[in-house]
Amino acid sequence: MANLKTLPVVYEDSAILAINKPAGFAVHKTHANDQHETLADILVKERPYLKDVGEDPLRPGIVHRLDKDTSGVMLIAKNQEAFNFLKRQFQERLVKKTYLALVNGSPREPFGTITATLGKLGTKQTTQLKGKRDLVEREAITDYKTLHSYDGYTLLEVTPHTGRTHQIRVHLKSIGCPIVGDSLYGRRGAPLPKGLDRMFLHAQRIEFSTPDGKRLALEVDLPDDLARALEGLDKSSL
Repeated sequence: MANLKTLPVVYEDSAILAINKPAGFAVHKTHANDQHETLADILVKERPYLKDVGEDPLRPGIVHRLDKDTSGVMLIAKNQEAFNFLKRQFQERLVKKTYLALVNGSPREPFGTITATLGKLGTKQTTQLKGKRDLVEREAITDYKTLHSYDGYTLLEVTPHTGRTHQIRVHLKSIGCPIVGDSLYGRRGAPLPKGLDRMFLHAQRIEFSTPDGKRLALEVDLPDDLARALEGLDKSSL
């Protein structure tokens, strides 16, 4: 389990808190009896007023989430008005999120848009919606762009336009380029870059409007473990 003594703050005003979430922390509990420490637990310890913000006591002030092993910038609403405002932006797709993902192999095209619909099968999302039973289709749209090619790997900039669970992970798998280190959707038995012991997915940037009318773009660097993993790879020509 990761160790986090205090929240790494990226930005804060009277309505919004943005943090640089470390990998290894679930954002919130899955049920009331969950004993694992989550980001929500740490938020309420540091800022007790947050327990009254939002729609679910297990998700105090939380308007969106990152997977447990995903690092990067994340927004928290500090009051109910800000929560409602941010939630509306996410619902209306007015928030722009940009991720960095290292994938196995390389996409057929250096950039593109993935529009495969998603359906849930148990705890996993899938693009295979027909078979022994039909799954409910949910629209999902993801843009990707190649930043660097390496020997056996590609670093992609990824922008999801919808917010489906595991969307980026499933969409990249669907084009034959699963995220390196993804234990759920990744390539079984694929070697990891030296020093990497988790999924290489990082929420690098988020752009949104604040309740007082400002348009903000917040960006955080790759954490040390991901940066070191890239440094150990051999680049190939694009």
